[in-house]
Amino acid sequence: MENYQILNQLGDGTFGSVVKALHKSSGQVVAIKKMKQKYYSWEECMKLPEVVVVRRVHGHPNIIKMREVIREKNELYFVFEFMDGDLLGAIRRAKQMQGYNSAASGPALAYPKIKSYTFQILQSLAYLHRCGYFHRDMKPENLLVRKDPSASSQEILKLADFGLVKEIRARPPHTDYVSTRWYRAPELLLQDRCYNSPVDIWAVGCIIAEMITTRPLFAGSNEVDQLHKIMAVLGSPNEHIWPNGMTLAKKIRYTFPTITGIGLERVMPSHVPPHAMDLMKQMLNYDPKNRPTAQQCLQHPYFNVG
Repeated sequence: MENYQILNQLGDGTFGSVVKALHKSSGQVVAIKKMKQKYYSWEECMKLPEVVVVRRVHGHPNIIKMREVIREKNELYFVFEFMDGDLLGAIRRAKQMQGYNSAASGPALAYPKIKSYTFQILQSLAYLHRCGYFHRDMKPENLLVRKDPSASSQEILKLADFGLVKEIRARPPHTDYVSTRWYRAPELLLQDRCYNSPVDIWAVGCIIAEMITTRPLFAGSNEVDQLHKIMAVLGSPNEHIWPNGMTLAKKIRYTFPTITGIGLERVMPSHVPPHAMDLMKQMLNYDPKNRPTAQQCLQHPYFNVG
């Protein structure tokens, strides 16, 4: 770590803290993540999902670049390229700057920017899934943004934080606790242990809605409340809509209440482009088998219209 000068603290999470630092010899600004757990061998470090996956998907323009892994006195550090901030910060800043009024003035984040961010999120996911992994913790804080040096009006978005990533072909059962609750797919809330990459797609549907309204789409206070928040909008699932969901519910002795949802249109502002609404609806399908893949989402008409 003697090659770096720490500039300031950027954040502190469950698994580690992040600082902004300067590489002394090159003058390059980087972000360094220090893991809270101690590691006593290099082999142990190299087996971490975050290391394995970032090396495997290295080079994609919408995935964060890991520049170096350092183990020093049993402390582990990941050195990443530096980004200006995250999508949550971008949403909050836009809301503050516009004195936001969704009904009257359009979204706080301009629609072209929302479309650009969405496209880049899906590009990163399509590549990650193609490489055989799914993220499991898609949320605005894990999507980093910075100004594009080649086009000042554009911003580059990159997917980060691969600590919970899983192989698509990995045999279940998977861990039941994954992802921040507000972005958690219904199958996760029903403790499905055979979930897969469609959980990432559900989360992106929630993120698009949040970019438009500047507030979380389904902000549940616990797992049951989270399901109720989803049903309040989408209605209750049934055997026809999501047969496996009924099986999962029975296993944990949960009975779906009969709720007629108000519909996504009622919770979104009236100025949402129809194609954006359609894409969100497809992503927010109860049945993971019926959600489009990230690659299919990229072919949606939403991205073909101005």
